[in-house]
Amino acid sequence: MRVGLEVDGKARTADDVEVGESLLFLLRERLGLPGSKNACEQGECGSCTVYLDDEAVCACLVAAGQADGRRVVTVAGLSGDDGLHPVQQAFLDAGAVQCGFCTPGLVVAVHDLLRRTPDPGDAEIREALAGNLCRCTGYEKIFDAVRAAAR
Repeated sequence: MRVGLEVDGKARTADDVEVGESLLFLLRERLGLPGSKNACEQGECGSCTVYLDDEAVCACLVAAGQADGRRVVTVAGLSGDDGLHPVQQAFLDAGAVQCGFCTPGLVVAVHDLLRRTPDPGDAEIREALAGNLCRCTGYEKIFDAVRAAAR
């Protein structure tokens, strides 16, 4: 099947997409957009978190065909012409990146949290990021980045 969608503000099309193919596979392998990471493929780690029509989702759990005609924003799409998004900058400034594998999903999840709750407490941060795992266990710096981005 052919899938047409908007990714980070640009129209994209992929042909010969298989029925069981995930949005994550479509983004990374067919469209060559490696920003969303492929780790668990089961929605457990959150490394592939993207926005699908302004809703944060695990791209590994969304069928590519479900994205047809829709808008996807990846971690790369959060930055603008004037540089990094404040959440991205806060992760960089706080050193909250370690190996960096979980970072794209965490940045999108934090962006989503701060859209809904501009000044979250630690419990709200913890709950919002519960679906995003950092295998380096660097959560304190991630929390520092969230607090900095919220200012």
